Amino acid sequence: MSVARTASVALHGVQPALIDVEADLGNGIPGFLILGLPDASLNEARERIKAAARNTGLPLANRKLTVNLSPATLPKFGSGFDLAIVIAALAADGMLTIPADTIFLAELALDGTLRPVAGVLPAVRFAVHNGYRHVFVAAANEAEARLVPGVRITGAQHLGQVLVMCGAPPESIRTYLRHQRPERVELPDESEVSQDLNLVNGQYEAKLALEIAAAGGHHLIMVGPAGAGKTLLARCLPGILPPLDVADSLEATAIDSITRGGQGGITKLQNTAPFIAPHHTASSAALLGGGSRNIRPGAITRAHAGILFLDEATEFRAGVLDALRQPVEEGHINLARASGHQQLPARFQLILAANPCPCGRNFGSGTGCTCTPNARRRYFSKLSGPLLDRIDLQVKMNALTGQQLLGREAAESSATVRTRVLAARHLATARLEPWGLNCNARLSSKILRHELQYPMATQRALELIGESHEISARGLDRMLRVAWTIADQQQHSAPTVDDLDGALHFRQNLDPR
Repeated sequence: MSVARTASVALHGVQPALIDVEADLGNGIPGFLILGLPDASLNEARERIKAAARNTGLPLANRKLTVNLSPATLPKFGSGFDLAIVIAALAADGMLTIPADTIFLAELALDGTLRPVAGVLPAVRFAVHNGYRHVFVAAANEAEARLVPGVRITGAQHLGQVLVMCGAPPESIRTYLRHQRPERVELPDESEVSQDLNLVNGQYEAKLALEIAAAGGHHLIMVGPAGAGKTLLARCLPGILPPLDVADSLEATAIDSITRGGQGGITKLQNTAPFIAPHHTASSAALLGGGSRNIRPGAITRAHAGILFLDEATEFRAGVLDALRQPVEEGHINLARASGHQQLPARFQLILAANPCPCGRNFGSGTGCTCTPNARRRYFSKLSGPLLDRIDLQVKMNALTGQQLLGREAAESSATVRTRVLAARHLATARLEPWGLNCNARLSSKILRHELQYPMATQRALELIGESHEISARGLDRMLRVAWTIADQQQHSAPTVDDLDGALHFRQNLDPR
């Protein structure tokens, strides 16, 4: 029989798809053709595969070889199909026996070495879900693939090892194992490491807002002069957040696997919230995701189940900031292109930091500010009203005094604050268990208004706030979610009037006039 089939997995955005790899050896002018909408890197697989097979001792037959990647209407990207194609091609020549229910995921070097590819974790999860029980991967991806239970993982360093396991005669196989490079220990970038709150002097109101944000999963904006501690406070947030649950941990690790670009090195599930801080020059595609044929995840997807921190938020382009409104509200982003449509996960906690004006000195009495009123309004107008309406906690910060900056009074550590955050989250999780939620920020309007119970005094106070303050319906719901978080911190069974006042306090008017 001159036809053989193997299987692999393709990734579009973050969505995997099962690919049947069919190889046919026919008569005619010798050649190697790949069908099924391959991209340039996949078309180049022909030369990689021929060289790898020849250098391993089982060269491809000098005949017309046609490889079809099915479904043929689905575009294919990347080098992860190399191993599946060479196994199918050699099996079509009768030189191998393909194991049943097996997926092949690896790139080939010219000497037959197997190289890691991106997206192994979501690909293996998808394969198991579709009934496959054996997966071949490069040795550098083995630890990552083993994070998925219920599947047999075989990690190989060389194509020859895979061929022998598929029935090739060992005496004809040449396996050249390169000398293993010493494992590289990468020191974390100090700027990306979670900081400790005991480094922040003063700024008690901002610290309180940060704790509320961590306890309820709320969005936060801090506006203040340069050097007030906005960035440092934001980088303290991962250190006081609770660990990710199993579902979020799997999703965050899978997205990291896809966006890492085939570097390998994932050995365990990510249990801390991702912290993504793009530069203010980031384009719309870099922040939101995009691409013409192959849609790639952007920063908001990489921040899924974690934190998206936009430092110098008013320096971002207004259109880029306004594009965050849908994912902030819905927890995903819909990217539509002529070649197809993708829905990418984007449930993140948005943290914004901004100066009050171009010169950054419009705080306190504002006497040091050299900006005109029009310049201040124009500068701050990039943060549109609809976007600010979606930010639960809004804080104005002043510059630190010399006494606060140089004072020796011990500030609370992140560990101390985290203990309170975990206690508040525990209360929220117990209350929200009937709806499958674990933080107040995810409460829907229906649950807020019709399912949860409030004291009579709280209901009257809420009606007065709705009548006497210019707050939208969305803003009122977000204020109510914050009130529930404050109630959890104070160990109240339901928000009191004081809890509502605290939530209202953090919906300040950030107009710089």
